[in-house]
Amino acid sequence: MNPQANLIFIISLLLGTTITISSNHWIMAWTGLEINTLAILPLISKSHHPRAIEAATKYFLTQAAASALVLFSSMTNAWYTGQWDITQLTHPTSSLILTSAIAMKLGLVPFHFWFPEVLQGSPLTTGLLLSTMMKLPPITLLYMTSSSLNPTLLTTLAILSTALGGWMGLNQTQIRKILAFSSISHLGWMAIIIIYNPKLTLINFYLYAMMTATIFLTLNTIKVLKLSTLMTAWTKIPSLNAMLLLTLLSLAGLPPLTGFLPKWLIIQELTKQDMAPAATLISLLSLLSLFFYLRLAYCTTITLPPHTTNHMKQWRTNKPTNITISILTTMSVMLLPISPMILTIV
Repeated sequence: MNPQANLIFIISLLLGTTITISSNHWIMAWTGLEINTLAILPLISKSHHPRAIEAATKYFLTQAAASALVLFSSMTNAWYTGQWDITQLTHPTSSLILTSAIAMKLGLVPFHFWFPEVLQGSPLTTGLLLSTMMKLPPITLLYMTSSSLNPTLLTTLAILSTALGGWMGLNQTQIRKILAFSSISHLGWMAIIIIYNPKLTLINFYLYAMMTATIFLTLNTIKVLKLSTLMTAWTKIPSLNAMLLLTLLSLAGLPPLTGFLPKWLIIQELTKQDMAPAATLISLLSLLSLFFYLRLAYCTTITLPPHTTNHMKQWRTNKPTNITISILTTMSVMLLPISPMILTIV
């Protein structure tokens, strides 16, 4: 793709995200969401592969439907209450429609079907944007309307998302699809706590975005898309592969790594809110996704390919690892000891 065009699309993405997260009026928030959708479409379909075109079409249709629902929800609220302010979403029907729209935008169960397919059809860098930056505006809208959302509905969506995200990722061999189901599972953790402690959702999102960015950038560096090629990629940059192992375990939420912090805080908050059964259930369901993270980690560093396969060993590259990846991997693994400081900042 033309670098100037690429720059325009990236700037449009930043603009759309900024407009949505800084707006008070529903129409401005909707405008930002639309700019975002239109800016990411060329980045998804830039390879001109039929699967990329299909991914862009699926993404456009679901996001257009979700944006229409956001507009419908805000208009219904304005009709009944006379308020266009995002924080004044008080009508129950409006909040129900908005929850459905945001669930569709984020890829929460039962509106999750588009996300793995779109991620599979996109390049790794675009997949990184879809998994992290494109989730920020909808989560911000949930954050601003959290006081008027339906707790039962969100808890149900969250538990279903964690269950299906873990369950459907078990049988995948394509790494992008595994990361898509991982994203759905993490969104479940964010959705269950947003009503009781919205700040925890933001902490969870920031840490999830950081760890996912690390994994996508690492995979992009070693040029790996499937589990079978991941097994032979350890010879390229062994140190980076070792850090990828730790980042995957961090994303799974194992102590003493960074990813344990949001899970620990969310379980603690749910217990305080007398939701111990929900906390137990969501913790048990996260064991499903732990299995496929362990599978990825196993393929990354612990297996050597059997001698009977036709896989060639990769040449070790001497090019230095990107400084961004170095910083992100370190943060993805070592932030747990400074968690009190993170909590005071947020």
